[in-house]
Amino acid sequence: MKTKKQLLAVVELGGYPDFSPIYESMGFEVSMENSVRNAIRTLKKLKPEVVVAEFNFQSDFRDRTSNLESLLSTMQWLDKSEIVIFFEKEYEHQLEKLKVQYTLHSTLSFPIDETCLRQALHELNQPE
Repeated sequence: MKTKKQLLAVVELGGYPDFSPIYESMGFEVSMENSVRNAIRTLKKLKPEVVVAEFNFQSDFRDRTSNLESLLSTMQWLDKSEIVIFFEKEYEHQLEKLKVQYTLHSTLSFPIDETCLRQALHELNQPE
């Protein structure tokens, strides 16, 4: 019996469709969190193969660019975990700073193109 790969969706701000049906139709078992703090706890427990999260740039952060640095740092300790990031096009230059420091599987700008999302997930859901 084939076990489903785990996918952790981190939806802090939302304002876009719930993509859970897409994730599930592609064979992922989905867990959702609404904050990075909760996501880190879930990440450590589930060790998901895929994380889908929003890049929320905040200019008032002193020592980081966004909400994702802590999550990405935690992910570095997992063997096989990849991330797909949703972002606002206007903050793409800030996201580039994150790309220098961390390996990001895919970055998709809003509005999220479902075909591009499916393609990114398909790449991550191949048998090993």
